[in-house]
Amino acid sequence: MIRLPALALLLAAALAAAAPARAADCRAGTLYLTIDTGWSREAEEIAAILRARGIRATLFVADEPTFRGDTQLSEGWAGFWRARAAEGHAFASHTLRHWYFTGDPAPGRVRYASRRRGEGAEVLDQAALCRELSAPVERLRAMAPEAVVLPLWRAPGGIVTPNALAMARGCGLTHQGWTAGGFLGDELPADAHPNALLLARNLRRIRAGEVLVMHWGVRSRSEPFARILPALLDGLIARGFCFDILPPEGVHR
Repeated sequence: MIRLPALALLLAAALAAAAPARAADCRAGTLYLTIDTGWSREAEEIAAILRARGIRATLFVADEPTFRGDTQLSEGWAGFWRARAAEGHAFASHTLRHWYFTGDPAPGRVRYASRRRGEGAEVLDQAALCRELSAPVERLRAMAPEAVVLPLWRAPGGIVTPNALAMARGCGLTHQGWTAGGFLGDELPADAHPNALLLARNLRRIRAGEVLVMHWGVRSRSEPFARILPALLDGLIARGFCFDILPPEGVHR
C-alpha cells in the first residue's frame, strides 16, 4: 500500500510535470471523461477542477438522492446543470430512477429492479423503457435548455441485458459503458483502495481512447476521490493526453 508521503510525492510530481503542459496537446491521444450522478458531495469541487483545466466531460444524468436531501434532477440543482451546460459539457441519460437491469423475462421485456429496500422491481416494455431513458434528459432540458444531449445512455453499474440494449436502440439510444482502463475506482472502498493507490494505478494504465468513469462524489467513500483528481488530470495532460466529449455515436472498443 502506498503511504501518505508517497502520495505527496506523486501529487507534487504530477503537478510539476503538468506546469508547462497544455490541455490542447494531444500527442498521446484523446481521453473521454464521463461523470455519472451520485451523492454529489464534491460536485462543485469537481466542476471547478475541470473548469480550471478547460476539460469538457460527458455527464450521464439520473435523479439520484444527494447529500442535501434532495435528488440530482430536482429544481435545487438547476443552477448547477445550467453552469455545466454553459461550460460546454455534454449530457446523456443514466436512467431516471437509477435502478438495475436484472434479466429478460420475455421478448420485448426487461426486468428493472431497485437495490434500495422497499422500492421493488418491475418489468418494462418498449414504451416504458423509452420513458425511463428519456425522462432524465427531459428534466435536464427544462432546467438547461441550451444543454447538448447526446443519443447515448448508460445503465446503472454498466449492467445491461440483450433486451435492454435492443430496446434502447428502439428508443434511438446507444449504450455507452467505459473501457477496461477507464474505471477510475472512485466508488471502491477507501480502506482497500486508498487515493494514493488509485492515483498511481490510473496514471500507469490509462491509454489513448479510454472512456473514463467517475461520479460527482460517492457517499460510501471515506476518502473523497476529488482530492486526487487535480493530480490525475494534470498528470495525464503532462503525458500529452487531451480530453473531449463523447461523439454522438459513442466510443466502442
